[in-house]
Amino acid sequence: MSLKIRLSRGGAKKRPYYRIVVADARSPRDGRFIDRIGSFNPLLAKDAAERVVLDTEKAKAWLEKGAQPTDRVARFLDAAGLLKRETRNNPKKAEPGDKAKERAKEKAEKAAAAAAPAEDAPAE
Repeated sequence: MSLKIRLSRGGAKKRPYYRIVVADARSPRDGRFIDRIGSFNPLLAKDAAERVVLDTEKAKAWLEKGAQPTDRVARFLDAAGLLKRETRNNPKKAEPGDKAKERAKEKAEKAAAAAAPAEDAPAE
């Protein structure tokens, strides 16, 4: 059985509240879980102490048993000092897509074409 430490959504519409749970990887997001180890309230300020509440002893025990955290939970565990999260590097993230590159090239060509006749026009 593959275990995941993940978020389970609760709260009202447009007012999310998440529980940090240990669940079987095959169970649905908000479905059956094995243990609840904390909570996450994204509506609170980033520096609020109640934003992420985590039972570190339970989390440490589940990690030792082989439970794999999701990316978001791994961030919380890294902040708590329980897990070392590898920093990601995606140098192509800020690079524009193919269509945007084509539009920029066309725009530059039009600007060059518009500037060329102005330079070639005789001065009177």
